[in-house]
Amino acid sequence: MAQQVKRAFKYRFYPTNEQAAELSRTFGCVRLVYNKALEERTRAWYGEQRRLS
Repeated sequence: MAQQVKRAFKYRFYPTNEQAAELSRTFGCVRLVYNKALEERTRAWYGEQRRLS
């Protein structure tokens, strides 16, 4: 049997000030949505023993 080779690559980029601001806004929104979904999921489980997907 042939052996499979696994490879990994690391990338780094240097955003401009405008790009950094846009990324900051985007990740802030993502964090807000994730936290609200987690809060709702936790409330459903501990309040009603119901699972949300």
